[in-house]
Amino acid sequence: MIDKLAPTVAQALQGVRDGSTVLIGGFGTAGIPNALIEGLIEQGARDLTVVNNNAGNGDGGLAALLKTGRVRKIICSFPRQADSWVFDELYRTGKIELELVPQGNLAERIRAAGAGIGGFFTPTGHGTELAKGKEVREIDGRMQVFETPIHGDLALVQAEKGDRWGNLTYRMAARNFGPVMATAAKTTVAAVHEIVELGELDPEAIVTPGIFVTHVVKVPRVATQAGGFRQAA
Repeated sequence: MIDKLAPTVAQALQGVRDGSTVLIGGFGTAGIPNALIEGLIEQGARDLTVVNNNAGNGDGGLAALLKTGRVRKIICSFPRQADSWVFDELYRTGKIELELVPQGNLAERIRAAGAGIGGFFTPTGHGTELAKGKEVREIDGRMQVFETPIHGDLALVQAEKGDRWGNLTYRMAARNFGPVMATAAKTTVAAVHEIVELGELDPEAIVTPGIFVTHVVKVPRVATQAGGFRQAA
C-alpha cells in the first residue's frame, strides 16, 4: 500500500545530508513552507545551496535558515528587499555566495531539470554580467544565452491539500514555484493544511501528481495578528 504521509516534519526531513541543494517554494511570503524550513533548521544539515525566488523576509522562514550560517550559497531572482537584512549582512561580509538568476530563467531552469532537458537558449541576460562565461549563439537573428538545469536533492513545498499517494493541490498564488520544484528534486517533502482520502481530489484539479512527492506532512494553519493565516511549525 502506498502511504507517503509522515507523522511529523522531523520524520519527513530525516536523512537530509550536508551539502544538499534545497529547492524551497514560495514567492515573497506566498507559499513559503515555513514549517518545513523550521524543521530543516532543527535537522541540522550544513553547507546547503538554497534555491528560492528571493533571499528571505524579516527574521523568520528562509531568513532564519540563512541566519544559522548553514547556507553556503543561494540561487535566486530577488535577493534584496526592504526587509532582507539577514541576507544583506551575510553577503556584505562574504559569508554567503549569490547566484543571481532572472525570474523566468529560474523557473525554466528548474522546469528543465524536471523534464530531463539538458539546457536551453534564451535572450534574457544577453549583454549583461549574467551571461559572462556562458555559451552565446545567434538564433533567428537574436543573440541567446545557454542556461543549464537546476537539480535539487530536496524540494520543500507548501500545498493546500494532499492525499496518502502524494497528490497535491495548491491555494491560489501559493502555487508559484512548488509544482516545478517537486519535479526537479530527488526527494520532495510537501506540507499541506488538509489530508484528504484517496479520490477526494478531482483528478483534473491535481497540480502535482504523487509520483513527484516523497513525503506529505500536515501542518496546521494559525491566525496572524494581521488577520491572515500562516502555517504553524
